[in-house]
Amino acid sequence: MKTFTQKVETIEKKWILIDAEGLIVGRLASLVALRLRGKHKATFTPHVDDGDNVIIINADKAVLTGKKYWNKTYYWHTGHPGGIKERKARDILEGRFPERVLEKAVERMLPRGPLGRQQLKNLRVYAGSEHPHAAQQPETIDVRAMNSKNAKAA
Repeated sequence: MKTFTQKVETIEKKWILIDAEGLIVGRLASLVALRLRGKHKATFTPHVDDGDNVIIINADKAVLTGKKYWNKTYYWHTGHPGGIKERKARDILEGRFPERVLEKAVERMLPRGPLGRQQLKNLRVYAGSEHPHAAQQPETIDVRAMNSKNAKAA
């Protein structure tokens, strides 16, 4: 029996819409990373980008559990000596681009390298409830209904 390998010509990409309102960031990010890689398909091939296109709306209403909202720190380096910088998750979520928390969570769950960067381009995250991808007729996925732990209890 021969091993199946997905060809670039036979890839079928779907468009998926997820509403992140009230969902836990880490659980949502792991599900989105799985969809972007294509691991939910029977035709998964590790070296081919056969994942779906994912649209996330209401990213500013996603929830961090525990004290992560105040304590989680994102670090980066400017490239200059002593150039380590940091920003708290609260500052990002209350700032100008709150969708970056979710983007960074998904990015860190994808493989590093050219394929991971290509797969990350299939992710579109919007802070509000509007998105410009209605022409693609995205299929809505209810992440809240998959598991009761995916959403923060009120």
